Amino acid sequence: MSTLDKESTGGAEAPAADPRRWKALAILAAIQFMLVMDVTIVLVALPEIDKDLTFNPTGDLAWVINGYVLTAGGFLLLGGRLADMYGRRKIFMVGVVCFGVASATCGAAMSSGMLVSSRFVQGLGEALCGPAALGMIPVLFPDAKERMKALGVWGGTAALGGVIGSVVSGALTEYVDWRWIFYINIPIALAALILVPKVMPESRMEREGRSVDVVGAVSITGGLVAVVYGLIKAADHSWGSSTVLLPLLGGIGVLLLAAIWETRISDPMVPIRFFTNRTRVTSNVVTLALLASFHCYAFLLILYMQKVLGYSAIKSGMAVVPLAFAMGAGMGAASALMPRIGVKAVLAIGFGGAAAGLLVASTLEADSSYVGGVLPGMIVFGLFSAMCYPALVNGALYQVTGKDSGLASGVQTAMQQIGGALGLATLVPLAIRYTTDHIGDGVIPTVAQADGASRAFQVGAILVAVAAVLVVALMQKVDATPRNVLAEAEGEPDAETVDRPAATGVSS
Repeated sequence: MSTLDKESTGGAEAPAADPRRWKALAILAAIQFMLVMDVTIVLVALPEIDKDLTFNPTGDLAWVINGYVLTAGGFLLLGGRLADMYGRRKIFMVGVVCFGVASATCGAAMSSGMLVSSRFVQGLGEALCGPAALGMIPVLFPDAKERMKALGVWGGTAALGGVIGSVVSGALTEYVDWRWIFYINIPIALAALILVPKVMPESRMEREGRSVDVVGAVSITGGLVAVVYGLIKAADHSWGSSTVLLPLLGGIGVLLLAAIWETRISDPMVPIRFFTNRTRVTSNVVTLALLASFHCYAFLLILYMQKVLGYSAIKSGMAVVPLAFAMGAGMGAASALMPRIGVKAVLAIGFGGAAAGLLVASTLEADSSYVGGVLPGMIVFGLFSAMCYPALVNGALYQVTGKDSGLASGVQTAMQQIGGALGLATLVPLAIRYTTDHIGDGVIPTVAQADGASRAFQVGAILVAVAAVLVVALMQKVDATPRNVLAEAEGEPDAETVDRPAATGVSS
């Protein structure tokens, strides 16, 4: 019996802690740092990437981010299932190899198509190694107190990756070359591949009665990619054109077929019963709106600072650091307020404040200053949007048993990725089309670009405000006690969910 089995079943024997666990956590945290940083690190370098590889000016540049987040979100649940069934260490290493090789081809990209296709592969690497790494934490830390410390390190590392990403990107883009924002992943991946077999045990769930829903994962991801492609093409084609309608309707059709498929198979990625709770569904729906608005804001803000205000890469990277600090304060405020006023109230305040922050951001003009124009919207939006994240996790886990907590957390994470992609596919093209039309009417380009970003921020504010109304109208009273997904997933022994050693025993 594995150490997790002894703890989960309440055995008298105390689980033996693996002496290598903190070294293993350091490797897992380094990979998590790399995965999170690889989303934010691209933002600052986008103008230079566009200059070198010459993307279509009507929105194709967004695919540098969309290719990554769509694939990561679409295959996230499949990656977790593969890790549980075939071994978390094994799938983790496969994901790291995938991510490392794709990072090399991203850095070596000679065309926009090569870069975007490599970003899709990078996203697949995250979908494989991210859930596997997270699933290793309860294996390495069977003691509840140590596990919470490990989760704190994990979460802190992710937050640090988000903060440092923009600064590292600015420095590398300014003083070396944008290609090195991808090349720096390679030594981290190589170090992980060398050290993981030495410090990390293998673990998996029983395979009996379990299946891998490849059809569901591929069809969901493919449908989303087609929908996003159609939405982006709407930036420079009419909505009735075949260029927009064929991928849009085709993608919707594939998603409907995927939904039908999920209801027919015995072991779907997301069981239908998951959608019977309106609080969980509402939490995931409003997550789409929040992340769509956030990714749009971050994307257009970087372009505004570099193309309108004339900031260098390093200056724009440093300029967004206050956003990270505001978000850290927002998360802390939410954690303190949830036990006092409840999850629903925190979400209502967070979404309402985020909408106000986007409206403040929409006042940007071509000659705005950083302190008087950029910073106020950044602080307000960062603070209130971040208040939503801890509360959304609690809402997404509402009335979820330990057996399904990992599934619920995975769905929430996937919604964050998909929401970001949809924001870049809808709000960014809206800004680009507005800008292009006004330049055609004789408006000065910098003025048109500032106005286009402002228009997108206003639409984002409306989306977030609607989400606030949905929270107030549909969400039930949610327990404000922070949920520990990993502990709960291991806390209810079940033939399908209890960790068991691999067929050859726990290996080293």
